[in-house]
Amino acid sequence: MNTVLILGASRGIGLALARQYLDDGWRVIATARSDEGLARLKALGAETLRLDVAQPASNSGLAWQLDGEKIDLAIYVAGAIDRNNASAPPTLDSFDTVMHTNVMGAMQVLPQIVPMVQETKGVIACISSVMGSLQDTTSGNAALYRVSKVALNMVVRCTQAEHPLITVLAIHPGWVQTEMGGAQAPLTPEQSATSLRQTLERIRTQPRPEDRGAFLNHDGTPLPW
Repeated sequence: MNTVLILGASRGIGLALARQYLDDGWRVIATARSDEGLARLKALGAETLRLDVAQPASNSGLAWQLDGEKIDLAIYVAGAIDRNNASAPPTLDSFDTVMHTNVMGAMQVLPQIVPMVQETKGVIACISSVMGSLQDTTSGNAALYRVSKVALNMVVRCTQAEHPLITVLAIHPGWVQTEMGGAQAPLTPEQSATSLRQTLERIRTQPRPEDRGAFLNHDGTPLPW
């Protein structure tokens, strides 16, 4: 049985991924920071871990909680947003929340799970955003969020450079009807999760050199850095 670790799975895309992987017969290890989130995941049949990626003390215990695991696929879904544009300087609280969740969490969690993914020569995917594309930036809206996703993309590239035996990539889930994306978004969490899973399964089972350290759309097409 294949094992997927979903980091930040209590709602939205993460919850949809957990549900679909379980339906497909995978063993799902899913993290959430709240009792409510953990309960939702347990009700689906996932194995759960309490984790708040924005808190170093919480991150520090992940490796021992996963001791002995072999992970085929790990997906870093956890994310936070600040919607202010570039003309409005972020507050310290906003900066800390977004950067700790989107960047620091990944930098603290990924080194702990790399050895477990190496056991299967598997895949680590970080949910990024097209808003982190430098080349495609034509607006300053949600500037802090954009900055955080650029930084997350560099985390992916650095992790890949250090660990060539696995595939590490950044992937854009599309514009999705979540608390972050809003009701006007064209994709439901289920549609996004389905597309993400198809792309990640192709990469996991038929890896190509160009997949390593890549920045992809949910359908697998490359995105400009």
